[in-house]
Formats: sequence, C-alpha cells, structure tokens
Amino acid sequence: MTLILGIDQSTSATKAVLFDQNGRIVDKVSREHRQIYPQSGWVEHDAEEIWQNVLAVIAELTTRHQSALGELAGLSITNQRETFVVFDRQTGKPLHNAIVWQCRRGDGICKECTVAGHEPLVQERTGLKLDTYFPASKIAWLLRERADIATAVQKGHALIGTIDAYLIYRLTSGQVFATDHTNASRTLLYDVHKLAWDAELCELFGIPHDSLPEVRDCSAKFGETNAAGNLPQSILICGVMGDSQASLFAQRCYEPGMAKATFGTGTSVLLNVGQESKVTNGGSVLALAWVLNGKPTYALEGLINYSSATLTWLRDQLQLIGDLAECEPLATEVEDNGGVYLVPAFAGLSAPHWKPDAQAAIFGMTGHTRKAHVVRAALESISYQLRDVLDMMQQESGITPQILFADGGPTCNEFLMQFTADMIERELVTTNTPESSALGAVSAGLLGLGIHNSLADLAKLPRETKTYRPNRDAAEVERSLAGWHTAVGRLL
Repeated sequence: MTLILGIDQSTSATKAVLFDQNGRIVDKVSREHRQIYPQSGWVEHDAEEIWQNVLAVIAELTTRHQSALGELAGLSITNQRETFVVFDRQTGKPLHNAIVWQCRRGDGICKECTVAGHEPLVQERTGLKLDTYFPASKIAWLLRERADIATAVQKGHALIGTIDAYLIYRLTSGQVFATDHTNASRTLLYDVHKLAWDAELCELFGIPHDSLPEVRDCSAKFGETNAAGNLPQSILICGVMGDSQASLFAQRCYEPGMAKATFGTGTSVLLNVGQESKVTNGGSVLALAWVLNGKPTYALEGLINYSSATLTWLRDQLQLIGDLAECEPLATEVEDNGGVYLVPAFAGLSAPHWKPDAQAAIFGMTGHTRKAHVVRAALESISYQLRDVLDMMQQESGITPQILFADGGPTCNEFLMQFTADMIERELVTTNTPESSALGAVSAGLLGLGIHNSLADLAKLPRETKTYRPNRDAAEVERSLAGWHTAVGRLL
C-alpha cells in the first residue's frame, strides 16, 4: 500500500498525517505552537518554532511506522494562508516572527492606499479586498519599520514567503523557493487573471518582485526532502495548497455550484464558480480554488474572522470553560439563548460587512443570564455568520448551493452542526475525515505523483459522511436571525 505524508501547518498547530493511497488516515501527530500578541491587534508566530514542530511531528510519526517507510511516496503541504515569513536566503532562518493573517498592523497602510485611490486596481487584479487580512500591507509595514530587514530584502539576502514557501525552502535545504497559486493569490501581490505576480502591485507596496517565490501548480513537484534526516530516504514534495482551498478539494467540490465551509479558527466558505475569473464588488472575494495542468478553477469566498476562535476565547480569556468539549453540553442545558447574542468582532468584522475597526460585544444579557447562555450564544454566532455569508454569495453569484459540505474540528459538535443546518435552511454534510485540509493537499499530491490520474478517480475513493437536515420552524429561524441582525446593527 502506497503511503503519502501530509503536513498541515495551521494557525494553532502543526500536524503530520499519514494517508494511504485511498485517502484514509493511517496515523497522525499534532503539536501546538505559541500565539504571540505583542500589542493589541497584533498576532505573531515564532516561525523557527513552527519549523522545529514540523520536524518533531514527522519524527514522531515515522518512528511509529518504521517498517512502512519504504512505501512512502511523497510529502504534501497545506498551510494557514496569508501568514508570512521573512527569512535568510543562506540559512532559511526567520528574520522576524511570522506575522499572522489575524494581525491588524497594516490597517494604516491600507487606508493610505485607499485614500490614494488604489483600491479599484488592487481589487481588479487580485479579486481581494484592500484589507490587512492579506499580507501585502503587513509586509510593507515590516519593511518600513525594520531598516535591517528592508536592506536584506533589497540586497537579495532575505526572501518573503507564505508558510508553505518557507517550509519548502527549509525542507529542501534552500534548493527550492516556490509556492502554489492558491497561496500566492492571497497576498494582494498576484494577478488572479494572468496567474502571475503583478509588478505594479509589488511596486505599490514597496516589495521587490524577486524576493517572492516561484509559483507552481497545486499538483506540481516542489523538490525532494528527507526532513532534516528524519526520513530514511529523500521523497518528493508534491501537492501544495492553502488550507481552505485544500478542504474544498478534499470535499470533492469539483463542479460549479458546489460549496463547503471549513470550521476552524475562522470560517472560510468557498463556492466553486468554474473557470471564469469574475471579480465581484460585494462582500465576497475571488479565490483561486486550484490550478491543475495550468488550468485554473475559481471560487467565491466568504471570510469569517472568528468562529471556533470565539470558543477558545471563552476558555482562555474569560475562563468560562476548561475545555472546548464543554461547549455542547453547556449549550444544551438551556432551552434557547435567552435573548443573548455574541458578535465576535475580535479582529473586526469580515464578510459581508468588512468593518476592520468593529469590536466584539455581547448583547441582551439580563440578571437571568447564565454561563450556559453565553456559551450557547458563542456557538450560535458561528452559524449566524455562516448564514450571512451564504446569502451574500448567493446574491453575488446567482448560484444557490443546495448542499453545504463542512469540515474542521467543530463538526464533531452535533448541536452546532444541527443549529447551522437549521439557520442556513439547507442540508449540511460533514465527512468523517477531520483532516480535510491535509487530505486536499495529499489528493493533489496523489495526482501529481501519478497514483491517481483524474478528479474522477479521486471522486471514486471511499468516504463516510453524516447529513444534518434543517428541522426548525421557519418562523423560529426568522426570529433568531432577526435577533442576530439587530445585534450586529447595534454593534456597527
């Protein structure tokens, strides 16, 4: 049985997942990394810690499966998108902490660009909003603030890449500096129509074009690695995709009109719109779903900044819970939310509002409000935001997905999944593979390695799903949504 190793470097942790050739998980290992908050609104990760965690999870997983390593055909990578690293060309070591997609330090530069009238150009070329969610403004900020880093970049001594490019560089000992189209397209520096870095955008943000990685297809080969000696032989790196697009691929949303939601730190909703790169002027952004054999597939994306991160906030900041598993039993202790609505604008509000300066709030509390009401309101906020995004995407695309496929850790919360199906008023289908992002990158790798030959082949692989059907009274759904929209309106 052929095996392939998937590395999933997410916002909170790094996983190594061993798959067989049918996409079934053989084993997995995970290791969390620190969340660094230098000041309000800033978020960083230690990129060296992430690299060491990659090596550690590979070492632990391969130690468990020594006898099977001869069957290992390749390594695939999926990653947190928009987070970037500036690193030394000679050593691969980071020159600064990775600046995370949640970080808002580039807001001022985005405002400068907007005032100067550059917003239409950015949106037309990239399909994205001129927002610091995407890294260009934060790269520009770093180059302004750190003259030593700016000099290193200008002289070609330092490189700039998203997490996938950084890991590929280190895994190949500096032999390959490359990314894939899905990650490149999230930077605000890439033309989604021409499938290339855009010189005018690079100049706008003051980022040298030659400091950016080569862009390859999602199923391309990205060099060889022995993971710094943690593998007994070198294997091909093949299959690279940003995490949300990878989960769309894993959910087999190969045809226009198919949609998925990944429940993670934030929630990314992607709707396959085919091969036409049509930029919208609404709250959706245009995404490259994948590029295979030089041919792009596009998607509309609705971005939600805070979904399961809201539950982490309940645990770590408010200490209302000791473990995320407590959320479901607490939420079902009460009949409803008691009129309590939590609007989780901890990093502003993204789609459909795009209000980066919005701040989180809880509305509707009374003397009768219990911890269970607040926890339930936090869970419900995930579903309400998802409904808003689906409505927006339907309006902008003219496409109504009949089924929403879902993945991510929170899909094991049956209360949340049923409430979501009720609020979106359509079937919600979850898969039994929680590691969908890793599976998506591995699926691209299976194509690139020639283990499977087509999307039709991938679609035939076995998988189990669970379907949640809406069963709540329409009037009740309308009342719940009205309460949510009132709370959001008060916040804004």
